[in-house]
Amino acid sequence: MTYDSSMIGSTARGAHETGRPFMGRLRRGLLMASHAEAASGRRDGSAGGEGNGGGSGHDAGDGDRRSKQPRKGGTGRFLRDVVIIFLAALLISFLIKTFLIRSFFIPSGSMENTLQIHDRIIVNELVPKLMPLKRGDVIVFSDPGGWLGAEDQVSTSSGNPVVNGVQWFLTQVGLGTQDSDNHLIKRVIGLPGDKVACCNSFGQTTVNGVPLDEPYTKQPAIATDQIDDLHFSVTVPAGSLWVEGDNRGDSADSRLQQKTPSGGFVPLSDVVGRAVLITWPIKHWSWLDDYPAVFRGTDESTQ
Repeated sequence: MTYDSSMIGSTARGAHETGRPFMGRLRRGLLMASHAEAASGRRDGSAGGEGNGGGSGHDAGDGDRRSKQPRKGGTGRFLRDVVIIFLAALLISFLIKTFLIRSFFIPSGSMENTLQIHDRIIVNELVPKLMPLKRGDVIVFSDPGGWLGAEDQVSTSSGNPVVNGVQWFLTQVGLGTQDSDNHLIKRVIGLPGDKVACCNSFGQTTVNGVPLDEPYTKQPAIATDQIDDLHFSVTVPAGSLWVEGDNRGDSADSRLQQKTPSGGFVPLSDVVGRAVLITWPIKHWSWLDDYPAVFRGTDESTQ
C-alpha cells in the first residue's frame, strides 16, 4: 500500500497547528490561577493582621475599663483585715498581760507616801518568774489567806453594765484593774533565809543584824493594842518573803499577820510581780525605787 507523503505531512502540520491555541490557553489559565491564589493569600494575611490588631485594641480597652472599675468584694476584704488585726492585737495584749505586765490600782494608804490612794501602777510579771526579787522591791501579791477581811475587799464594779464590760475587756488585755480587789502591795524587807527583827534601840528594823535607815517610810502614831505585834524576830522560810508597807502606822503587813495561816510570810508563788511605774494620775508619774543603798551590807552580815 502506498501513501502520499504530502498527505502525511499536511496532516501532521494540521495537528500541530491545531494544538498551539490549546496549549496557549492552558498556560494562560494556569498562570491566572497562580496569580489568583497569591492574591487570595495576601488578602487573608491582611485580614488576619487587621483582626489581630483590632482584638488587641479591644482587649486593651476592656483592661482599662476593668482597672477603672472598683474591685468586687473590696469592702469585705477590708472588714476581714480589720477583724484579723483586732484579734491579733487582742491575743498579743492577752499574752502580754499573762506573761509580761499588768495594771493595778491602789485602794488604800498602806504604801503612802510612795503610793497614793487610787494611783495606777504597772507591774512587771517577769519578777520573780524569770528575774529574781531583791530587798526593797515593791511587789503585788495575792492574799496568802486571811490578810484581807470583808471590810478590806474593795469592789471595782461601777454598777453600770456597759462600763463594767469595758473594764472587764481592759482587764483581760492587761490595761484594766478589775481584778485588783484580791491583791495587796507591799515592800520586800526579808528574802528567804533572812533574819528580820524589830526593833533596835533607835526603833529601826534590822535585817541580818543590819539596821535599816528607811527614807521611804511614813511613821504616824501606832495603836496601843498593836505595839506588842511590832516587836518580833523571825527567820524567813524558804520560798517566802517578809513584807511591810511604807506607811508603817497604817499597814496590815507581815508584822500584823503572824497569827494568820501564812504566819505573816508571803509565798513566792503568790507574787504577781514587781511594781515598776506609776502611770496615773499623770502628776504622780514616776519609776518606783528599790533603794538598794538601804539594804547594803545585809548579804554579808552573819545570819
